Amino acid sequence: MQNVGIRVYKVVDKPLVLHLLRLNTPTYFAPEEEKDLLHYLAHEVEEYYVLECDGEVVGCGGVNYDQNRTIGKISWDILHPEHQGKGLGSLLLLYRIKNLREQPQIKQITVRTSQLVYLFYEKHGFQLRQITRDYWSPGFDLYHMEYEGAL
Repeated sequence: MQNVGIRVYKVVDKPLVLHLLRLNTPTYFAPEEEKDLLHYLAHEVEEYYVLECDGEVVGCGGVNYDQNRTIGKISWDILHPEHQGKGLGSLLLLYRIKNLREQPQIKQITVRTSQLVYLFYEKHGFQLRQITRDYWSPGFDLYHMEYEGAL
């Protein structure tokens, strides 16, 4: 049995988060996205979490807000390839959805992802609203999705 926990991201976690991104590039992220993640971690983090499994950081993901904090935006989900398909990504996503649902001002939850993982979000109640081809990089489309579960 693994000891799994979610905690708030700390600046000292940055090399671990970058390592997770690199392990998922180019399978799920374009190489060009590393600079976007670095900018996000330095300037755009509002709520960011790391997922630990037996003391090792194996995943991360955040929440940002829009429209006077009435929209919660799921952001920068990354999971170590060896830990994918084991329910850990779902655990991290559901943790953030639960936190957002507990905030009465939240009217909508969204995620911007790619064609490579949108089915993961669809499985958890998100519906596809818009596709923008080659948004992130050639071959990496933007899939804008909205959560359809009860708020």
